[in-house]
Amino acid sequence: MSRRTMLGRIDAAAPVDAIDVAESELGDVIGARDVNLLIADYSGRYVVRFDRSSWARAGTRRRGEEVAETIELSGTVYEKVLRAQVVDVREHHGGVVVTVPVTVRGDAIGVLELWLPEAPGDAALTEIDEVAQAFGYVVVANRRYTDLFEWGQRTAPFTLAAEIQRRLLPDAFSLDAAAFSLAAWLEPASTVGGDSFDYALDRDTLHLSITDAVGNDVRAALLATVLVSSLRNGRRRNLDLQGQVDTANDALAAHSPVGEFVTGQVARIDLATGRTTVVNAGHPFPILLRDGRVSEVELAIDLPFGIYPGSRHGVQELQLRPGDRLLFVTDGVLDRNSAHVDVPAVLGATVDLHPREVVRALSDSVIEATGGDLKDDSTVLCLDWRG
Repeated sequence: MSRRTMLGRIDAAAPVDAIDVAESELGDVIGARDVNLLIADYSGRYVVRFDRSSWARAGTRRRGEEVAETIELSGTVYEKVLRAQVVDVREHHGGVVVTVPVTVRGDAIGVLELWLPEAPGDAALTEIDEVAQAFGYVVVANRRYTDLFEWGQRTAPFTLAAEIQRRLLPDAFSLDAAAFSLAAWLEPASTVGGDSFDYALDRDTLHLSITDAVGNDVRAALLATVLVSSLRNGRRRNLDLQGQVDTANDALAAHSPVGEFVTGQVARIDLATGRTTVVNAGHPFPILLRDGRVSEVELAIDLPFGIYPGSRHGVQELQLRPGDRLLFVTDGVLDRNSAHVDVPAVLGATVDLHPREVVRALSDSVIEATGGDLKDDSTVLCLDWRG
């Protein structure tokens, strides 16, 4: 069977059946006894296998006919493959199990596990790796039409505030491009604190933002919604950075009670030169790792968004150099409850890792420092600049 035929059958399947069909078709093409896709959950600490036959196992959840088996990542081959982005081949019961990462443009979606009668050669491994990437696109394409994947990735229930917050975030938390790699992570407090991050890539510009709405729960999530939506609207209307933030500030002031506001940083990076323009609306300074040294980028501080309609925020400049690692954070990473988080030490320990692992390490450090009892959202966006 040709790959074109296989993809045609996947495309003809209903969105909820696309993964089942893809697994079956791949098994026929590769000669695998069994094929399973395991997707990473939203906490980053589990992978989830959709398998209607696994309903009786421990760690399963049901939703009508759908069954999701939740597997803790720590110490497993899945963790190794997902974190290091490597292929694992090991013998098992007279055959071999091949586990490969499923990643699309730097976004680690999960892993693909194949049970084969014998060890694959180099050519077969290359083909498996290519097909695993195709699986990633199957997930990306089909999750737009069904709640199946969203439900599977939620290993804990969402509150209304968390639901609103989730809808504000980009579909992918990581992105690899020629000039840069970036990743972000949001660790929510028990009562959602209104954090958000966003990015968009144009032909010649990378747009970034990180924001933190005052307060908690639904009110904070609604404040964040107004600001982030207005920032996106300005970006999509092709406003310059000044116009984008001014419009967003006025929108927030018009649609929020007096005394409520959002801190944040909004940046644009020229992909050809690394020239970065940034607005700092009362937000913690970015952190720069350059030539092995960690320092704060001491931007001028303007008022948070939404305090005064008509107020104007200054646009500042920063020049990125190849090899720079730039970190944007919210105060949940730095406040007294997270006082034992040594950000420079974490950056030093993860200097050779992808931004995905940097934000994961910082998030884990915050959870450890707070004993898992976060009083505020903790959000990190990490950019590696290659130029």
